Parts: sequence; C-alpha cells; structure tokens
Amino acid sequence: MADSSFDVVSKADRQEVDNALNQAAKELSTRFDFRGTDTTIEWQGEEGIILVSSTEERVKAAVDVFKEKLIRRDISMKAFDAGDPQPSGKTYKVIGSIKQGIDSENAKKITKLIRDEGPKGVKAQIQGDEIRVSSKKRDDLQAVQSLLRGADLEVALQFVNYR
Repeated sequence: MADSSFDVVSKADRQEVDNALNQAAKELSTRFDFRGTDTTIEWQGEEGIILVSSTEERVKAAVDVFKEKLIRRDISMKAFDAGDPQPSGKTYKVIGSIKQGIDSENAKKITKLIRDEGPKGVKAQIQGDEIRVSSKKRDDLQAVQSLLRGADLEVALQFVNYR
C-alpha cells in the first residue's frame, strides 16, 4: 500500500483579501469618524497594501477596520503583516503585505516539530514554499494536523492535497 500524504501550505485567498479590502474601503469612505481625513486603502503591487490618512490615529483605525474585514472572511491575522505608521508629508502611511508561502526558517521549524513531537513513521520534507507530510497510516497524518493546529507558529497554515 502506498503512503498517504498531504501538503502544508500558507496561502491567503487573493479574491477574499480583495473583497475584504473593498469592504474596508467602502466603510472608510462612509463612516462618520473618517470624514475629512482623506483615508484610503488600496493594493500596492501583487501582495502589498497601502493605507493613507491625515492623522496617525485614523490610519491605525483604518488598519483595524481592514483586519476586522479579514477576520470576517476567515483569513488569519498571521497572513497580514502591517508596518508602523510613517509620516509622509502631511499624511501618514502604513504599508502592509499579505504573506504567501512558508519561508525556509519556518519550514525547518515545522519539520523539526513534526519529527520531535509527531507520531513515529511520519516523514516531512520541504518542497519549495510548502511541506509534504507522508505516512503509512492516515491516523498519524490526522495527528500531525492537530499537532500543527495547536502549535504557536508565525504563519497561517492550510492542509491541501490529502491523499
């Protein structure tokens, strides 16, 4: 019998993030406390998001509005990385990014966690920005999934290609 396997990935659904961004932009344009502050949110390239406002407090509040919209769309806060407000002329900017993929440092941490605390006979190998976990027993794979869900990692994990 062949090994069963699944892939551990870290991907945020681009369409859901775009929907959250559009909802946040709509709320920022209509909410009373944002009137007259010229607060905007928009994409900057493929993965970048830029928020601009006239005051530091309003730009922080705009980040909170965007995070709230992401949570409502089941996107983990670990997938969104927001910087600190930076003065830019008469406005303040926050540049954030959507994290995609598992970097090599976190991949090594995850494979070490699976090796040390996971069931025996489970193999984990790094394949680019994802990790393939395989085992003879499907129960062991489910145990690894619950182990990774319970672990406090810096990336949002999804489990795909369960075979």
